[in-house]
Amino acid sequence: MLYRPLVGRSFLIALVVGTVLTAINQGNLIVQGDVPMALAWKVPLTYAVPYCVATTGAILNARAKATT
Repeated sequence: MLYRPLVGRSFLIALVVGTVLTAINQGNLIVQGDVPMALAWKVPLTYAVPYCVATTGAILNARAKATT
């Protein structure tokens, strides 16, 4: 989890995927300026999920390659 290339790659993936998902799911509210308090937890979670998925996938892939 402290391996910089892994963290950096996962961060970039989360930035791209999180931004796309936020735009799809909450974009109309953000553009209208009507930002409810519920977005205070939804938007960070939208970025956290792809980060966790990318990190977990990379770790599992590295472990699978190490055992073969």
